[in-house]
Amino acid sequence: MVTPRRDSGSDRPSLKDARVLVVEARYYDDIADELLRGATEAIAASGAEAEVVTVPGALEIPQTVAILVEAAARASKPYDAVVALGCVIRGETGHYDIVAGESARSLMDLSVMLRLPLGNGILTVETEAQALARARVAEMNKGGGAAEAALAVLALKRAKAAERPDRTIGFTPRRAAETAE
Repeated sequence: MVTPRRDSGSDRPSLKDARVLVVEARYYDDIADELLRGATEAIAASGAEAEVVTVPGALEIPQTVAILVEAAARASKPYDAVVALGCVIRGETGHYDIVAGESARSLMDLSVMLRLPLGNGILTVETEAQALARARVAEMNKGGGAAEAALAVLALKRAKAAERPDRTIGFTPRRAAETAE
């Protein structure tokens, strides 16, 4: 069996002052409990602070992230990373494909557009048993894995920002005010 490479994280910048938004879908409570437990334990272990917001289902996660990230920025309390948690179990209709695909696409679009580290912990599975195995902290701990992914990208972002204070990657995005002139 192939196992994922694990990073010790020893050379990462401190994440003590980091604010991490966790948006969880509670459609399946027992699965959501495990995903949230894994994510919050990983965030706490990094020294970062988690703020948890609950939504009904996976399709509500992307717009909630967009709304809360914008509101936090306006309040001068921006989030440094986001973790999305939820579960979509295939049923007898095509709804699964829409929910799974659109939530993942929207989260990726937000992450890239905002340059925001985002860990996608929305499980897409065939059965509840598969979901529980992936969610349980004692088993696959996908909630913890999603948080660790977001934190790893945040650490990379901070390291690169320290090297290049202007925080750009070869270009500067044009602001609306600049294009209106």
